[in-house]
Amino acid sequence: MKWVCGFANANGGVIYIGKDDNGNVVDVPDYKKLMDDIPNKIKNAMGITAEVNLHEEAGKHFIEIITPPYSVPISVRGRYYYRSGSTKQELTGATLNEFLLKKSGKTWDDVIEQRVTFDDIDEKAVKTFLAASENAGRLPENNQGLTIPELFEKLRLTENGQLKRAAIIFFGKDPGKFYPSIYVKLGGLERVTQTSYFRKWKKVI
Repeated sequence: MKWVCGFANANGGVIYIGKDDNGNVVDVPDYKKLMDDIPNKIKNAMGITAEVNLHEEAGKHFIEIITPPYSVPISVRGRYYYRSGSTKQELTGATLNEFLLKKSGKTWDDVIEQRVTFDDIDEKAVKTFLAASENAGRLPENNQGLTIPELFEKLRLTENGQLKRAAIIFFGKDPGKFYPSIYVKLGGLERVTQTSYFRKWKKVI
C-alpha cells in the first residue's frame, strides 16, 4: 500500500508481484485471492483505484499493479509517501507541507499569513515601490492613488482582505520576525531576510 501511495503522489508507476529483481517470473500461488484483495485494499486504504492485471508466462502467474498519478494528495492511514528515484519516502514536516501546498496549486509565498496585519507593512517601502514602478512606466494609471489594501489586492498579495506571505517578505517592517531562516532570490541576487537587506531589496524593487 505504501508503494502504491508513493506512485500515486508522484508520476505513477507499475508494481509487479511474482517477479524477481531481474524481471524473471517466479509465480504467485495465491494469485486468485490477491486479485480480489489488492483492488479492495487499495480502494479502502486510499480511496483510489489502480489497474490490477493477472499475467501468465510459461505456466507461472504474476500480477501487475498500474498506479496512475493523482492531482490530489493520497495518504495511507494518515501518512503520505512519495516515490523518488528508486526509493519510497515518507513525507513529514516541512517536506509534507510543501507537498500539500503544491498539490493544492499554491506556492509557499501564496499562503495567507494569519499572524500579520497591515500594521506590519512598511508604508515607506510601499511608497518606494510605487515611485520606482511609476518611473519605470510599470505602474498602470488606474493603480495610482490606491490605498495599500487596494494596491495589495491588485498585486494579488491579499486574499479576502488577509495578507499573504509574499506581502510580508517584500513589504513587511520586519520579515525576519516571522520567517527568521528564509531567504529570497531575485534577479540573480540573493539576500537573507534581515532588515538591512530588505531595505536594499525595497530600493531595488
